[in-house]
This record gives sequence, structure tokens and C-alpha cells, in this order.
Amino acid sequence: MFGGAYAGKRVFVTGHTGFKGSWLCLWLERLGAEVFGYSLIPPTDPSLFEQADIASRISHTIGDVRDSQALQVALAAANPHFVFHLAAQPLVLESYARPVETFATNVTGSINLMEAIRQTGARAAVVMVTTDKVYLNRETGQAYGEDDPLGGHDPYSASKAAMEVAVASWRSSFFAPGKLPEHGVAMASARAGNVIGGGDWSANRIVPDLARTLAANARPILRNPQALRPWQHVLEPLGGYLWLGAKLAAEQGARFAEGWNFGPDPDAARSVGDLADAMLTAWGRPGWNDGHDPAALHEAGLLRLSIDKAARELDWRPVWQFGQTIERTAGWYQAVLERGQSPRDACVADLEAYLADAVALGVAFAQT
Repeated sequence: MFGGAYAGKRVFVTGHTGFKGSWLCLWLERLGAEVFGYSLIPPTDPSLFEQADIASRISHTIGDVRDSQALQVALAAANPHFVFHLAAQPLVLESYARPVETFATNVTGSINLMEAIRQTGARAAVVMVTTDKVYLNRETGQAYGEDDPLGGHDPYSASKAAMEVAVASWRSSFFAPGKLPEHGVAMASARAGNVIGGGDWSANRIVPDLARTLAANARPILRNPQALRPWQHVLEPLGGYLWLGAKLAAEQGARFAEGWNFGPDPDAARSVGDLADAMLTAWGRPGWNDGHDPAALHEAGLLRLSIDKAARELDWRPVWQFGQTIERTAGWYQAVLERGQSPRDACVADLEAYLADAVALGVAFAQT
């Protein structure tokens, strides 16, 4: 899998205590990598990081990406073959409350990491993770591709678009793909759609909000039921990140040092209401209440992502469709909250099911 790129290799992961970071660490562990994590303390209680006992299986450092000196020390100690930058302030509503901190974390923190790579002389494949919200979203129904203009209405989206500009600048200025043999850094950015899956306990996110409400035998209230999103299971973009990292580390890695979208099939976008309906059906519960507030802070109503480039040039494609994604996600929370299954065991079961389906579909990363 992934051409054996990660077996025995040192991998530096920022944001490893978060939802996506915890899943990535679990997958890297399965691939035989030596993982070095650098992050703030887990952002939620409970947290998948603690539930899945990640800390005992990796080199675990608590630190802030805004602390450039501490970040450089941690990176130098890891001396990584791969870097995955997931550390972020990832919530749109939180960005309205803390816009300065959002920009400091998402932009300055990313610059600190790139400078740490440059100053330590690390030679690595680097995947800088942003979001599908980096695009200037006119909400026309267009599926945005990698060459579309960047933008952002809310501070979170704008900060991630600014991060993309910074990544492109550092790549052009210091890590030029044409000079890869000299500096040894192949750097790409990865833009994913709305990820869901077991183990997300964040506030103001639809799936954990639904899971908590349903486990409490209450009726869900949806903040923005008509909003359309490119939902995908968390394992989908992580597989894309890992495959992109393997491509960057390979002989022709320079040609992959650019921006990439990882999202669901174009027809897989669904409304928040559709997602809630599917979750409720899987849980065997009745409907939800519409809590839409016209005076609420702005959140995008329509967002689509084009994955044509990843399909064409990386031979990457999604494994699970919307129905499977909801089934596995609802099943995780039911198993953990109602049947007492170990969260780690529930994650491993989902990962093994995903990989088996990837093999059956002939997805490129699962065949190598």
C-alpha cells in the first residue's frame, strides 16, 4: 500500500491531537511509520486522540505552531522523511470570535513550519493541508478546481486562502520544484471537502452535534439545513494526503509539488438536512427541527469541489459513497456511545473496511 513509502520512515505530523490528525496517526501506525506529533493539547473532551490511545504509540510533543523556536526544535529532533501539516484553527464560527488568533495559527503557524524546514535543512515530502473553503465562493453551483481564484468571506476561509498564497511563495522562493535535488523539499498543498466520521467531538459541527443529541434521546435542531456541502468520510482525504506524500517522495516528486483537491464524487454533495435525515435513519430515530436564523453569522450555502485533477494525475478517487459514509459514521457513534465498544477498535474496524473496499475497487494507492 502506497508503494511501501512509509514503512520505517519518520513522519512529522502537526495537529496530531485533532480529529483528522488522530486518524492519520492510526493509519501511519498501520503502515509501519515512526510518527512524531506536534500539537496543542486535544481540542475537545472527549477526544479521539485520547480515546484511541495515540500518545503511547508515537513521539508526542505538546506545542504551538505559533512558537517558531519550539517548532524548529521538534522538527529537527524528528529529522523527518515526510511532513503533514494539519495544525489549524479549523472552525468557521470560531474564526468570527477569534479572527486574529485564526490568522496567526493558520498563516503564521504555517510559515513557521516552512521556515523550520528551511532552517533545519530537512529533506522531506511535505503536504500542507488547507480546505475547500480557500476558493472565492460565488455559490453558483460551480465545482471549484485548483486553478480557480482564492478568496474567503469569513476569517477562517480567508486565513486558509492566505496560507495557500504563503505556501506557493515559499515553494517558489525556497523549494522550487525544478531544484528539488538541491534542497530536497517537495511541497504540495491539499484541499479537502467537509470530512465526517467517528471520533469527531467538535462543537458546531453537524455530525458530533447529531451524535450527542441522539445519544441523549433529544430531537436535533439544524442551524443551516439547506446548506450544500461535499461530505466525505475522513479516510478519503487522508488517503489522498498519504498518496500525494508518496508521490512527492518518489523519483518524479517535483511534478506533484502544487495544489490538489480531494473531495467526493461531484454528484455526492448533499444538504445538511439530507445528512441529518440519513444519520437519523441509520440511528432509527424520527426527524429534526429547523433552527435556521436569518440573522446568524455568514456561512457558505453552496460549495462544490472538482477532483478531476487528482483523478487524472494521481489516479485517486473516493472509495465510499454518501450512503456508506453515513452508515460507517453513524455506526461508529452507536458502537461507542450505546454498545460500549472501544473507540480504537471502532476506528480500526472502519479503516480495515475502507482498505478492503479500496482494494476491491482497484484504487491506485491500495494496489501498490
